Amino acid sequence: MAGRRDWTRETLAAGVRDGDRRALARAITLVENRDALAYDVVADLYPHTGGAYAVGVTGPPGVGKSSLISALVRLVRGDGTEVGVVSVDPSSPFSQGALLGDRIRLTDHFLDPGVFIRSMGTRGHLGGLAEATLQALLVLDAAGKELVFLETVGTGQSEVEVIGIADTVLLVLMPGSGDSVQALKAGIMEIPDVIAINKMDHPQAKTMLNEVRSILALGHGGDWSPPIVLTEATRGEGVPELWAKIGEHRAYLESSGELERRRRANLAREVFAVASARAGQHLEQAVSGDAELQRLLAEVQERELDPLSAVREILEKVFRIHDERTRAS
Repeated sequence: MAGRRDWTRETLAAGVRDGDRRALARAITLVENRDALAYDVVADLYPHTGGAYAVGVTGPPGVGKSSLISALVRLVRGDGTEVGVVSVDPSSPFSQGALLGDRIRLTDHFLDPGVFIRSMGTRGHLGGLAEATLQALLVLDAAGKELVFLETVGTGQSEVEVIGIADTVLLVLMPGSGDSVQALKAGIMEIPDVIAINKMDHPQAKTMLNEVRSILALGHGGDWSPPIVLTEATRGEGVPELWAKIGEHRAYLESSGELERRRRANLAREVFAVASARAGQHLEQAVSGDAELQRLLAEVQERELDPLSAVREILEKVFRIHDERTRAS
């Protein structure tokens, strides 16, 4: 097998398809670093994707997401299912091995050749997080991972973007995580597909279950009603029931044709999101390096030029775009 410095486009793509762990690790590192080789490798791998089922796991910090994923991995490995886990931590300065707090639970599976786990931080570019996660998912998919968990810390905008590429979204709550219940109630948080209330021994667990159920009854339409499962991840209680509900959601998506529609919509949205992020970066660089465009911004700041007129001129100069909407009718 190629040494660490000797990977080529061909050997790396072949290594990933063979499920070689070093090739997988290298490819995901290249994806995170936005290395030019990563684009070529993912392009070669893309025709071999579409087989993995992605479960997005979100919820507030400290509710036991990693413990729950670890318990689910243990369950599905019982039947030989190949699993990938991408843990995304927007606040972490680390790109790999970021075993912070509860995430240490996942170390139980590090020596299992059928499980590949990777922690990814933002490295200071939040906008690239969803892009890197999608690319990592595609790499794991091409490597033959049948199930991929995408774990995010928190429920902010970057997490929503990451979770947006999942087939099934699992929200993990615990008694006492009242902010998340309020976010659900206010419609700030996207309605997930399945909900787990972890730490079921807590005296407020049943109260929380009833509260979440009443919120869902008020605001949820459609054919699928998100089930709520009580779990105790560290002991594995409720985990088979939770996995069964995830399976029911998958069956619903497949039988209704919604899985194909959802995946197509997710991929299209990702293309536009990445293109928008790249265009935004290009725009910022162009404006910062152009005295004339800097002058336009200064004129807006001095109220000598209105913002939309400045937008029109910037778009025309940077992208050769003639935006008629910014012109007076």
